[in-house]
Amino acid sequence: MSAPVSRAFPPAAVSSLQTFLLDGNCLSALPEELGSLLKLSYLGLSFNRFSHVPQVLERLASMERLCMAGNSLDTLVLQNFRLLRVKHLDLRLNQISSVVPDEPDLLRHITQLDVRDNGLTELDASLFPRLEVLHCERNRLARLRVKGALLKALYASSNELQQLDITPVPSNLTFMDISRNRLEVLPDWLCESKKLEVLDVSHNLITELPARLLCSSSLRKLSAGHNRLHKLPDRVERPLLEILDVQHNQLVELPSHLFLKSDSLRCLNASANKLELLPPSSLSEESNSVLQELYLTNNRLTDKCVPLLTGHTHLRVLHMAYNHLQTFPASKMARLEELEELELSGNMLKTVPTTILSCKRMHTLIAHSNSLEVFPEVMQLLDMKCVDLSCNELSDIALPENLPPKLQELDLTGNPRLNLDHRTLDNIRCFRIDPPPTFSANEASAGPVVWSHGYTEASGVKNKLCVAALSVSSFCGSREALYGVFEGDRNVEVPYLLQCTMNDVLAEELQRTKSEEDYMTNTFLVMQRKLGTAGQKLGGSAALCHIRHDPTEPGGCFTLTAANVGKCRAVLCRDGAPMALSVLHNVGLEKEYLRIRQHNAIVTEDNKVNGVTDSTRVMGYSFLYPAVIPRPHVQTATLTPQDEFFILGSRGLWDAVSPEEAVEAVRNVPDGLAAAKKLCTLAQGYGCTDSLSAVVVQLSVSEDCCSCCCSSTTSSDPPPPELSSEVSASEMSSEVGSTASSDEPPPHHPPAGAELSSARGCCALHPAEGGSASSSSFQRQLSSATFSSALSDNGLDSEDEEPIAGVFSNGSRVEVEADIHCLKAGLASSLPGPHHGAPRPSTPLPGAVGGVTCDGARGAWWAPGKQQRRGNGSVAPQEKSHNLIEVAADAPCRKPGGYFTAPAQPDPDDQFIIPPELEEEVKEIMKEHQQKQQKPPERTETPADYDDTPL
Repeated sequence: MSAPVSRAFPPAAVSSLQTFLLDGNCLSALPEELGSLLKLSYLGLSFNRFSHVPQVLERLASMERLCMAGNSLDTLVLQNFRLLRVKHLDLRLNQISSVVPDEPDLLRHITQLDVRDNGLTELDASLFPRLEVLHCERNRLARLRVKGALLKALYASSNELQQLDITPVPSNLTFMDISRNRLEVLPDWLCESKKLEVLDVSHNLITELPARLLCSSSLRKLSAGHNRLHKLPDRVERPLLEILDVQHNQLVELPSHLFLKSDSLRCLNASANKLELLPPSSLSEESNSVLQELYLTNNRLTDKCVPLLTGHTHLRVLHMAYNHLQTFPASKMARLEELEELELSGNMLKTVPTTILSCKRMHTLIAHSNSLEVFPEVMQLLDMKCVDLSCNELSDIALPENLPPKLQELDLTGNPRLNLDHRTLDNIRCFRIDPPPTFSANEASAGPVVWSHGYTEASGVKNKLCVAALSVSSFCGSREALYGVFEGDRNVEVPYLLQCTMNDVLAEELQRTKSEEDYMTNTFLVMQRKLGTAGQKLGGSAALCHIRHDPTEPGGCFTLTAANVGKCRAVLCRDGAPMALSVLHNVGLEKEYLRIRQHNAIVTEDNKVNGVTDSTRVMGYSFLYPAVIPRPHVQTATLTPQDEFFILGSRGLWDAVSPEEAVEAVRNVPDGLAAAKKLCTLAQGYGCTDSLSAVVVQLSVSEDCCSCCCSSTTSSDPPPPELSSEVSASEMSSEVGSTASSDEPPPHHPPAGAELSSARGCCALHPAEGGSASSSSFQRQLSSATFSSALSDNGLDSEDEEPIAGVFSNGSRVEVEADIHCLKAGLASSLPGPHHGAPRPSTPLPGAVGGVTCDGARGAWWAPGKQQRRGNGSVAPQEKSHNLIEVAADAPCRKPGGYFTAPAQPDPDDQFIIPPELEEEVKEIMKEHQQKQQKPPERTETPADYDDTPL
């Protein structure tokens, strides 16, 4: 303060001021005039530069709350608070490592103490005799002593506690969180606490619970997961317990009277144990069970336990994935009439009983990774929203003409014998099915198959898909791949935009820089700008993994470069052990905390930067710059034969499944899709309610990969130039709303003797093909496609961006000048002409090859045969040529539920409609094109910059 308080404020305001917030400044001392604020009750001095408690505060007789978080206090001298009358003292995020005690009777006025995120190794909170609430999370406490006479709430998670002393018995204690410590034994007085309602002792080393804990007359929620429990207390006497979480222990059985005497139990999570049987729900046909949610994923349950479920007539959610079930009797299913969500994945089921129709409220059926041969009759349930039957043995499916009106997701991938009529599925927002079999990129280039992948996505309980996955198994060439996972911070826009554009941005950056860290970092920074207005107030996390072939790298031919911001992470399984490829950037990292403090950002009590996000590096949230930045953590690893696979996952996955468990869970799963499905199912079974996304990429790097790869890429000619740096392919796709494909079109196999260019692929849509160097250059065709499009509202059309060359906007009409830059010389003569193919259902555009037509209404290219559905919901033709006229079309529209509309299926009645005003022009273009095809190609010298043309 440069002026006294009496001068800065009118006298009346000074005498009546009650709240004075000085947070986020550079104060290190306070003026004496501050003592004249006699009615001041709340003083905020957080995130300044105080190294001690100002003495002038002793004159503030009415002050009840003092906040000094984020300062430079290194020692807590309790004598400094002797003359203060504060009740609530906030000292979190300082550097306190020791406490200088004082007489307890002189600190009786303090009732709430917050010392989170300091460096304390021991705390004697008994020096505060009237303490009611204590926060001491995320320290290094090995021992904690608390005066329990008036204690109401204790928060002591994420320490190193081995001993907890609370005396006398806290008769007023209602909440206690001592999770993520090293406790082996719990005190017996927990059974005697008459007001304790919530107890969290998860993530400890506890081997046994107090004998009378399940007899408590007040306890309503008990979390004891991730311990070493072999059994639960046998004594159960009508507790008021409503939620019991005992997952990730070593339980072989549950107490025999658990369901019989737990009249209030609504939710039980016993996943990841060794259960083989369940206790009975009643001793007669009548049951008093009120159980609504039962999670039993990843146990050893058999068919014998199914009849014991029928007594839970109010059951709404049942998860029994990854057990040993072979059948689910129809009569037992009929008894569960209130069932809404059923998870039976990872068992040995061959059928789902037809009595599932008795569950009128059913909206979710997940039964992937079984042996189902018959499609269950769930399409007759009107409330059905999600059906996942992937990785089964389904063949012929006859679906009703009228699908459930609320159906949002139908996943049938991983059924190789499936024969399905696509036309009945036009209105499903997220429909997945296997593409037709094609040669992999590695096979096409005469090299060994080095990687294969599978991915999955799942919406949360709020029916909102805030995640997206990217899988490009042939990226910028047959020996590269790109995989990514994106998650929005409670929004669907940011992950969708990252999925659509980020691969094109990275393809451009690869041409501009050779350093692994630089091109990955630049990709994230450029993508931040491309988020436009959507990235100003919205944010999200991202994780990218890029596989490159580098024969010059010592020790291996392939390198894996990973980059991440936010809470999406990547983990590599090397020789059976997890190897972290990502870093969580939050205020818990000292460097990150110091960096955001340099930019005057504050951390609110919920540990969020400026109260917005708990990550210090994310995509978007431009208004928080420079405290929150998009610069990623980049890490490069050389792949070896010991590398088995790597996993990319969203926040929800890693919050529920540790890297060690994830690696162990999918290490022996041979299929990437089944592995990704298993990870998401485990996370949901462990209690995750957020959106989930997982990508599993299986590796097969052999010792002779280097020699094989080197021999197949011996061309000394420089690759053809990429798209012009002035206007990138990603800019074009972001402007016109094109989507990113999950897989590349299969490379063309030339006939014997044909000479094809061995150049590197120019973009994500055109992978390179192996072959010898050729003197024939790339040919180019230009086509002007005019289409109607509503103005984009996805945040990419920011007003400050310059117009893009080749894109001309006139009201609602956009003209795009497209550069077809991947034509091969002599390719047209080796392919059948239009008269050789089958009759086409729609009019071909100039340049269309072999029966491929463009459905302008749907924004996809259609071939008369089977279509290849890409992983992100788009559809691509089964085509072996890139000799196409590209036509920009509308991106799949986003609906309120968070799913993206998959392009509709081909219909023989569809016709490509040409506007009347363009009919003559199209006829002229077709005529000119046919004349050019009949003329022999002239050999002319091609300028060096011939292919370097802006769109």
